[in-house]
Amino acid sequence: MAKKKQKRQQQPNFKSSAVKEDGNSLSDQLSMDVLAKLKETKKQLVTAEQEKEEERQAQLAFEKKQKEKNKTFEELLDEYGFGGSKF
Repeated sequence: MAKKKQKRQQQPNFKSSAVKEDGNSLSDQLSMDVLAKLKETKKQLVTAEQEKEEERQAQLAFEKKQKEKNKTFEELLDEYGFGGSKF
């Protein structure tokens, strides 16, 4: 009978320790150093993403300018029309 009582006493302790672990959030479990490194990495990724987007926008603007610069006379007439002779 003594063995049965010991098993009963151990089980509640196990459950209460499991509840304590579940009560902690992920940030509580991680050390502050690891959390700081994760935040810094996230900041770097966001910055890199913004730089890529700016670079893409600049490339599109450059291509548009080059396309406008290299238009033929026919394309310019089609785009702006021919107003006839002003003289």
